[in-house]
Amino acid sequence: MVEWLKVAHIVSVISWMVAMLYMPRLMVYHTEKKPGSDASETFKIMERRLLKGIMTPAMIASWVFGLLLAWQNNLWAQGWFISKMFLVVLMSAQHGFCAVWVKEFAADERKRKVVFFKIVNEVPTVLMILIVILVIIRPF
Repeated sequence: MVEWLKVAHIVSVISWMVAMLYMPRLMVYHTEKKPGSDASETFKIMERRLLKGIMTPAMIASWVFGLLLAWQNNLWAQGWFISKMFLVVLMSAQHGFCAVWVKEFAADERKRKVVFFKIVNEVPTVLMILIVILVIIRPF
């Protein structure tokens, strides 16, 4: 049973990370398009489908399978796990910000510049690297 939970968790995390890395990149390109243009409308559809069809279900699955694994393995008091969970909460916050930005683009609002989304695009990468280090190395 635990092996299948690991498989489900890893697959859902990979799906979530792919979407988390792709969404800000879409926003970089979307920011450069004129509101109301055909390209802008296409980006709106892509962003909405990525968020609702892949990113959010994958995040929910990652949380569910991850918490089940933590419960199965009694990880709650281990320092590396507490640190990992903190970083996963930060990743989830980033997810929430992406959802807000999707809504802003859907309303043709351009509150942020291209450079903002280029920087934001790096946040999931850094968090992912730190999370993987904690899980594999378990430094404390």
